[in-house]
Amino acid sequence: MTLADLGYTAGLAHYRKSNNWDSFHIGRVVSEHRDRYVVKTDTGDFESELIGNIRYTAENRYDLPAVGDWVAISEYDKDKALIHYIYPRHSIIERKAVGKSGQVQLIATNIDYGLIVQSVNRDFNTNRLERYLAICNVSRVKPIIVLSKIDLVDELELQKRMQQINGRIKGVPLVAISNETTIGLDKLESLISEGKTYCLLGSSGVGKSTLLNKLCGKELMNTGAISESIDRGKHVTSHRELIVLENGGILIDNPGMREVGLTDSSSGIDITFEDIVKLSNHCKFKDCKHTTEIGCAVVEALENGDIDEASYENYLKMEREKMHFESTIAERRQKDKDFGKMVKRFKNQKRRGKV
Repeated sequence: MTLADLGYTAGLAHYRKSNNWDSFHIGRVVSEHRDRYVVKTDTGDFESELIGNIRYTAENRYDLPAVGDWVAISEYDKDKALIHYIYPRHSIIERKAVGKSGQVQLIATNIDYGLIVQSVNRDFNTNRLERYLAICNVSRVKPIIVLSKIDLVDELELQKRMQQINGRIKGVPLVAISNETTIGLDKLESLISEGKTYCLLGSSGVGKSTLLNKLCGKELMNTGAISESIDRGKHVTSHRELIVLENGGILIDNPGMREVGLTDSSSGIDITFEDIVKLSNHCKFKDCKHTTEIGCAVVEALENGDIDEASYENYLKMEREKMHFESTIAERRQKDKDFGKMVKRFKNQKRRGKV
């Protein structure tokens, strides 16, 4: 295993040298377990933990390592190391943290391509595909849609699903596969390039772990049998893990996501719904909400059948979510600011002997 096999680039080498980090080993975080990380290097894997400076000065989740990160480490025992620094990231895939208002969850970092896996049967949902596209687009990650389990439907149903996707999503590669019959796997493999990092995205039970096993050519991940009652696989992946494929590609498996909440994703939504955004430039009012306003070019196009109604409604829903997330962030920052002022005021009063 070489650093190049893990995706090491000339840019990372230059950054390492310019910051005088040559005395540290360099490796990539391949898995994360609470406050412990497995870091893969050209000499082996190290169970790693953070030095105190990183742990206690971290202001938010972005200041801590995530799967896909390049880190500077020092070995202190056999197969054990300390993480001293995190290298700059060229991309971050994130979503709104489930059940935590105004907070984000980092899915993975330094990703080149997002493999959006959706099964052709009961999991099929074009609205959800657009959500994953928005997440990829805002992260500067190139999306590839993988339609799985095509062995469970006939050819007519498969073509119908593919037409639905192509009708609403333009310019994104679409590959239809079956993990059972291996149909389409060769086409997907041809899209995986050496030294590039791919992240599997999708709901639970759509076949992501089985797909990873097929691409690896061996059983690396446990997989669950398909339930006859719901016609889908069981949720088996519990954590993210980075794996180097035999063809040189780098793949990150990812637990299924029941919720695909958006963060501050203005650019991601704009790219995903490019046709609607272009029309909005012709609206009469700059602050047009594209619902009931007079002179709205988007509503006019909808009434004329020029844009898809379901896509339009999904766009509005995602815009509302984005605005809500932004307002929640602003409120939380104001609360933190007020709390900081209160603490400072208390310290000043204590220093003057008034407390």
